Amino acid sequence: MSTPTRIETTAEDIARYPFPLPKRQYRYSTNVEPARGPVETAAGAWGQLCIDIDRHFAAETAERAAILAADPTRHACLPHMTAAAWDAMLFILRELAEGYPDRMSLTRDGQVYHWRNADLGMDRSFVFGDAASLPTDPLSFVCAQIQEDVVLLDQRDGTLFADAGVVTFAADWSFGFDVGMSFLEIHGPVPRIHEERVITRAHDFLMRLAPGESYRRTNWTLTVDGKLDTSTEVYPEWGRDRRTLAEGPLAEVGDRLYLRTEVQHLIRLPNSGAIMFLIRTYLLPFHAVATVPEWGERLHAVLAELPDDMADYKGLTRTRGPGLRWLSEFGGFGTAGTAGP
Repeated sequence: MSTPTRIETTAEDIARYPFPLPKRQYRYSTNVEPARGPVETAAGAWGQLCIDIDRHFAAETAERAAILAADPTRHACLPHMTAAAWDAMLFILRELAEGYPDRMSLTRDGQVYHWRNADLGMDRSFVFGDAASLPTDPLSFVCAQIQEDVVLLDQRDGTLFADAGVVTFAADWSFGFDVGMSFLEIHGPVPRIHEERVITRAHDFLMRLAPGESYRRTNWTLTVDGKLDTSTEVYPEWGRDRRTLAEGPLAEVGDRLYLRTEVQHLIRLPNSGAIMFLIRTYLLPFHAVATVPEWGERLHAVLAELPDDMADYKGLTRTRGPGLRWLSEFGGFGTAGTAGP
């Protein structure tokens, strides 16, 4: 599949960017906080809504549609998750209607819901749970209207299992491979989290979520050439990018290397009891990160200190060095007299 062209970064993108590094050192943690509240940054703010629609909506939903058409394994719903899929769809539609009331609405008349999405010219009615009332399955229907990836976790026998979802923008993992696996199995390869019990604490936290509760956390890595889809399924299309970046001119790193942030919302769905992960990916090139001095200095400090095993797992072995050199030579970060917070 051809690589979509990234839209040029604007001041709005920087102001809305969820910069993920609160300290000069990074280690794995659960780092969860209540959702639905603004987070102020050195450049602006983010986080007011669980579902975030921005100016990249058309490009990203078109890319999602193309990925799903080429590889249907990015969407899965095991038979016992049908109720959870409907629950997720209704939850997301309500979030959209509440967050963007001038453009979207959801009303109900008895068993019939009426959904309007002016952005997409959509105006249709459906009956909750009636597959014939939608043009496609509920997850496909709703994920065509958001930029977030969705994973649904079923809870049984004291364990969470990833049994449904639509994931088109995975960062070096495969949703199709992980479907049906437990939460603990999926995170098995992550270094340090087992010795420090990070993953078991996260699992226990999710198990205790009450219906309707929503929390969020961030995760991050680096991506070359602004690619959203860096799943293992298409590794041949992006794997060599890290080598060409490392071997290419240092001056190009600021444009080619992106800080990639995932904002993950964790929500216990009210009807089915399933846990929904909403995973929204944001990309910001290093040259844009460097326009915010606090961010540039913090990113340099984190990359310089990050232990090798963590850098290797995040896929940063080739890109960390060029990123650090660019931040130092072209941004002036990490040098004497530029100590940041």
